This record gives sequence, C-alpha cells and structure tokens, in this order.
Amino acid sequence: MTGGNSLRLGVIGTGHMAARYAQSWVLMPEVEFVAVSDLNPASRRKFIDICRSAGRLEPQEFEDFRSMLTACRDALDAVYVSTPHSLHAEHGIAVVQSGLDLLIEKPMVTTVAEAQRLISARDQSRSTVVVAFQGALSPLIADTRKRAQAGEFGELVSVAATIWENWSSRYEGHWKQQLVLSGGGFMFDTGAHMMNTVCLLADADCEQVSAFVNNRERSVDVVCAVAGRLTTGALLTLNAAGEGPPGCASHITFFYARAIIRIDAWGAWREITAAGTPGSREEVEITDNPLKSFLAIRAGRAENLSTVEAGLRFARLWDAIKASAARDGEPVAVRLGPTKAKP
Repeated sequence: MTGGNSLRLGVIGTGHMAARYAQSWVLMPEVEFVAVSDLNPASRRKFIDICRSAGRLEPQEFEDFRSMLTACRDALDAVYVSTPHSLHAEHGIAVVQSGLDLLIEKPMVTTVAEAQRLISARDQSRSTVVVAFQGALSPLIADTRKRAQAGEFGELVSVAATIWENWSSRYEGHWKQQLVLSGGGFMFDTGAHMMNTVCLLADADCEQVSAFVNNRERSVDVVCAVAGRLTTGALLTLNAAGEGPPGCASHITFFYARAIIRIDAWGAWREITAAGTPGSREEVEITDNPLKSFLAIRAGRAENLSTVEAGLRFARLWDAIKASAARDGEPVAVRLGPTKAKP
C-alpha cells in the first residue's frame, strides 16, 4: 500500500517506547491517532493523555488488538507495533493481514519461521512494512551502503563490531530479561542494532557462526561473543557486553580492500579512512522519530532499507547464534532456506 502525506494511525502496545515517541508524534499535524490497544489500562490512558494534552482528539481505546483491527479497519491506514519482542510476529502479521501498512519495533521477529510468515502475509496484502531500526533509517548508513555497493571501497574483507550498555542493571526485573517475552537477552535487545547494521552494510548472509554467551546470573544472555564467515568470504566478529558502567555505545569497523569505515550501530557518526588518510568524523542526528521515515517511505520519497527481507537475514543470524551458543560455541551453518513460509 502507499499513501500521501497524511496518516491515520493505530498503535498496538502503548508502553514506554510508544509513549516516548508519542511526545513528538502528537506535534505532527499529518498524523491522526485513531485507536490504541494494550492489555494495561494505565498504559493506554497515559498514551491517550499525551494526545489530549497536545490538543489532539482522543484515540479509541481497546484492550484486545484484534478487536481494534476489526472495529477500526476502515478508519486506519497503518499501525505501529511496540510490544514485547516475542509478540511482534503475531501482532505484525495480524496488521498486514488486515491490509494495513506496518511500522514495527525492532527486532522484527524472534525466529526465521516468524519472519517467513510475515513475508508471506506482506506479499498477499502488499502492505508497506518498515522495521523501526534507527540504523537502517540513518542517512549515513544509507550513503555508506550505496557507496559500498558501487564498489568505491573495494571488496569487504572483515567486520569487527562491538556494543555495550549497563543493560543488566538498567533492566533488572523488566520483561526484557524474561525470555518468554524478550526472545533473548542483551544481544537480541540492544545488540540487535549492531547485528542489523552489520547485516545491512555487509549486504550478505552469514554462512557459519560460532557463539558463546554468559548470563552473568541473569535468566538471559548478558554477554555474547560471535565469530563468523559471510557468504562472500569476509570474516566478522560481534561482541556485546551488557554489564558495565552507565552508558550505551557502539563501534563497528568495516575493513575493505581500499578503505576502512568506522560507524556506530545507530548511524549517528561515521569515519572513513581511504588511501591511508584518516577522515574526519561525520555526525548526524539519530533518527529518533521513525514515523517521519515511515511517512516518507509510504509516499515514495525515501527508499526502505528496513524491510522484512532484511529482518529475515537478521533472524537467520540470530537463530544460528542461539544454536551455536547452546552447543558451547560449536560452529553452526546458517540455514538460508526459503524466503516465504510454506503454504
């Protein structure tokens, strides 16, 4: 589906992230908030209060997301899904099966099978689907990818990526540290930004990975180290440390035959070393309002780099990391397989 500059929006999941985004979204006159759904009535009311305080009409309120999709189908253009990770597939598939466009929080889904089902549903409905990864919506990452694909940097030789945060203490007791809801620990939460940016810029699937994790007395992984090989032959390392002093940052280095690219997982800064000459740091404001990018993509003014196909590539990597870690680092071949779910 495509749309103009206006958007009739529904929201599934009105928790912290949705409420945070709502503070800026209510200032966008082109967006009309039609309906919200969440199991928590206090969460729903907080989101509605943000709308009302900004002088906007109150969206309709639903406890059940399917009731919202049924009752408001003809009044909606798109839905933003911001629920715990393990619920993304169910909610996202229901949205596109309703014929609506979808802006879904990262990570898109938790498994390859879920990604394939979402792709099949998208193909049937022809909905526009965008995953809300800041990195995939960053102009620096888009420019780096375009130049790499054009051959400016030469062959990709190796990738070294790191990300860290005081995640273990920051989210103690949070659903992010409950596997049944989160689908993983730090590597799958904050580390998802790193993995997705590596997948996007390397522009190739992983062929084989070896992974180790350390839960550090939590019920999910807090530290993760991965070594792998891409289908192009390039090698990569991924290191995610979810325990440490306050803060959150990332460094990713792409070693090409003719250049070295340093960039962070969110696409906020970039440094290019070419011909032995270090480049200056370029910085942009992180895309902290993915709805603006979503509108531009729906209207055909911007390319969608955060597609369901990119989400499938990410899911393949994550499934392999889990499988290797469960075998104490035994190398695991990444199963590429079909793009779509079997009928």
